[in-house]
Amino acid sequence: MLAFLLHAGASSKLPQGKAMEADEKTGHNPAIFFDILGTYMVVYRQRFANMMNNSVIMQSLLIWTTSLLMGGYSAVISLALSCLTVILMWTCSLTFSALVAFVLPFASSTPVPFVSSPWLVVGLFAAPALLGALAGQHLGYLILKTYLSKVISERMVNLSPVTQANLAKLDAERWLYKAGLVQWLILLMIGNYFKIGSSYLALVWLVSPAFSYGLLEATLSPARIPKPLKTLTLLVGLSVPFLISAGIFIQLAGTIIGIAVRFDRNPGSTPEWLGNVILAMYIAVIICLTLVYLLSYVHISGAKLPIILATCTMFGLSLIAVLSGIVPPFTEDTSRAVNVVHVVNTTKYGTNLEPDSYISLFSTTPGKLTKEAEQIGEGFVCGREKILDFVTFSVQYGCWSHQDAGSGWSESDIPTLHVDSDIKGYDRITQVSIDTKVSTRWSLKINTKEIMDFNIKDNSEELVPLGDKNSIKGWHIIQFSGGKKSPTRFNLTLLWAKNSAKLTHMKDPHLLLKLRTDVDRLTPKTETVLRKLPSWCSLFGKSTSPMTLAFLTSLPVNF
Repeated sequence: MLAFLLHAGASSKLPQGKAMEADEKTGHNPAIFFDILGTYMVVYRQRFANMMNNSVIMQSLLIWTTSLLMGGYSAVISLALSCLTVILMWTCSLTFSALVAFVLPFASSTPVPFVSSPWLVVGLFAAPALLGALAGQHLGYLILKTYLSKVISERMVNLSPVTQANLAKLDAERWLYKAGLVQWLILLMIGNYFKIGSSYLALVWLVSPAFSYGLLEATLSPARIPKPLKTLTLLVGLSVPFLISAGIFIQLAGTIIGIAVRFDRNPGSTPEWLGNVILAMYIAVIICLTLVYLLSYVHISGAKLPIILATCTMFGLSLIAVLSGIVPPFTEDTSRAVNVVHVVNTTKYGTNLEPDSYISLFSTTPGKLTKEAEQIGEGFVCGREKILDFVTFSVQYGCWSHQDAGSGWSESDIPTLHVDSDIKGYDRITQVSIDTKVSTRWSLKINTKEIMDFNIKDNSEELVPLGDKNSIKGWHIIQFSGGKKSPTRFNLTLLWAKNSAKLTHMKDPHLLLKLRTDVDRLTPKTETVLRKLPSWCSLFGKSTSPMTLAFLTSLPVNF
């Protein structure tokens, strides 16, 4: 790869003069593109998007200013109360969906019961989010209607109380619709200011409903008599936005579900409810953004009760399907990713203690492994008592079994970290020889709180030179993967930090080096466990994951 990059870099022609200026201008004027139903592609530049967005924003602000000036003080209050309904809608929707997402891992056998059946998220998260949005907006609607009733009763004293109440309802309905326009206008202004490419969504969701309302509903007369919103206004206003954005929103939901399955880099390190909460919050946001216009029609249409019953029924059926196991969380086609590794931990081998040999079972998919361990048998114990550091990551929760784990490896396979020399003085330098034995794939972690710099050599060349070292949480990680003829002996030169004497008294970290060597070998115990692995599980290994046999060894700071 290095040879290819050097050749490509030497033979490439970099732009110069006007060509470079053109490239720079293009970089400041990137393309914005999106498709419609995967069939038509729309492409335009950021400069055109800025002009279009600015034009729509200025026209919207001008229309709103004129409308409020003509409507007077009551119009300003009505706008503020209608915006309050949007805030209450967001608050209740996010709260309802997040509450379900938080409780679900405690009620279900797995935190992500919707993996094999993504449609479950409609009942589990979308239904509570819609119910919360309706509840929050209805609360704001009641406050807005109370204020409008007072205003109408003062202006139209010749009308009967029943007529005044009906007019207040109709006027509140219109203000709720217009509050949706304000919501998308604010989002368009934010997206345009930060030049966010996806601001075209806010533009479409603002322009189309605004055009529909202006064409079919709006009037500049401040003394107008409120009328019911036309269904045609909703259909005309929302057809184009839904056509453009529905596919994107659904695909992104599927992506979040996929991320939730591989959420833990360090298995067991994050709360089980976190992935659910992220997905639930996303669904609640989409509902609040897209249904803000539709919900404005609900409050005086008599549809509240059917919607409440439908959402509660959908949520109840989805919850029953999850709790009863009718819809399993994992299947053979959509399986749970697990790792089965025979671990030989030789960290204490230098003190004449036997290596700790056991089978480790862990998963990057959130949730416990008790069901899997029960089906496998073989003496597995699950919990957080045995934190396992695999150098490139750590297992905070997993299962392990020492039963019949002493065969399939020999002491000749155990890697070694041997201190060849340790020159102490003003500049302390330590030479360490590394022998990975049968392994040509290994990972090394170096304590950068103790070591200022280092280099690594094999028998023929320098693999890692001195200088430009970075670290993550006080450790520098090296990963090596070679072929069959790859070297297995390396020389590591460590240059200690000036204040290393103070750091050696720290309780954590107390190790100088951590080494993991991987061997692609099935021990008898590992083979047995893999044979008994449930059908809904499958092996999944990242580039940083260990192979089926891994040796762990380390070198303490006070060697």
